[in-house]
Amino acid sequence: MITKSGGEYPYLMEAFGPIPAFLFSWTSLLVTKPSSFAIICLSFAEYASAPFFPGCDPPQAVIKCLAAAAIVVITIVNSLSVKLGSYLQNFLTAAKMIIVTIIIVSGIVLLAQGKTENFKDSFKDSKISISSISLAFYNGLWAYDGWNQLNYITEELKNPYRNLPLSIIIGIPLVTVCYVLINVSYFTVMTSTELLQSQAVAVTFGDRVLYPASWIVPLFVAFSTIGSANGTCFTAGRLVYVAGREGHMLKVLSYISVKRLTPAPAIIFYGAIAIIYIIPGDIETLINYFSFAVWIFYGLTVFALIVMRFTRKQLERPIRVPIIIPVIVTLVSIVLVLAPIISAPELAYLYCILFILSGLIVYALFVHFKFSWAQKISNPITMHLQMLLEVVPAEEVAT
Repeated sequence: MITKSGGEYPYLMEAFGPIPAFLFSWTSLLVTKPSSFAIICLSFAEYASAPFFPGCDPPQAVIKCLAAAAIVVITIVNSLSVKLGSYLQNFLTAAKMIIVTIIIVSGIVLLAQGKTENFKDSFKDSKISISSISLAFYNGLWAYDGWNQLNYITEELKNPYRNLPLSIIIGIPLVTVCYVLINVSYFTVMTSTELLQSQAVAVTFGDRVLYPASWIVPLFVAFSTIGSANGTCFTAGRLVYVAGREGHMLKVLSYISVKRLTPAPAIIFYGAIAIIYIIPGDIETLINYFSFAVWIFYGLTVFALIVMRFTRKQLERPIRVPIIIPVIVTLVSIVLVLAPIISAPELAYLYCILFILSGLIVYALFVHFKFSWAQKISNPITMHLQMLLEVVPAEEVAT
């Protein structure tokens, strides 16, 4: 229906106007996308360092340095070349499917051998409450976060009306089946307690099942996590670019490299913010913080589809879904956002909401009123960054 890049951003812009769209780009640029990038790179660092610290957890300094190095490498690759980033993604995706297949086949063999004792009383001593279920959904749904990544590069897709839904129809069921089967495989050799205590679950699985070839597990899982991080960087940089193009971010962030035709300023800025998140953060805290913020905007975006059914009837809809689906997703989003606040209120949620709302002040000062003193500060910065990075507005590259 909307063929602009930027994921949720153009839908919010079309349905509700510039303010919700700006708040989404403000929150995504400084919270949700960098924290997601940081989480994935921290996961990579844990798996990459685990073989070097057998019997104990790797030091946090090692994990964070490795994660920062991964962010720098991925940022450089995606800034240098779109083709290089896509070739790297293809290679890492193939590596991901190899390790997924190895783990699943190993699990099926163990199940066939009768390794089912860990599945007995699986939910014994579980604490069931609305808040715990919501937090469980946060962790579970984060694993599937990626279903919307192609929407960030819609303008770069060939035949998006066909390829975008086809990718989603193939990709989401495939990921769901693989994810469920991998977890089943883990439980064939680990109890729930052992799984929670393991710093790197796949490494523990490899040590118990694939020894002496267990070294392939951390290697290929590291490839897998780097692939996820590369995909996140590749798409999220486009959101910064689109927001800058609409005047909702620094104009230089929407500029394109003259030589390489990549949104280099946006990607570099995004990588720098992700490194900041690595310094104080741990994975579980970042996931909860990320998920709370992101589901606010997921809910708004799906609600935008309902709104546009009535306010944008003239728009062409090559793909039309029953309205009951966005209604259900909107209701689920409301529960996921409100349940943790009501059942187990924490200051982190308040800080997140205050941060989102602080975007209103930034919008009023720098977008709506466009104070001259802000222009005087940003213009020389833009000029120097243009010369340093060799970037120009996209329309000048097109001509």
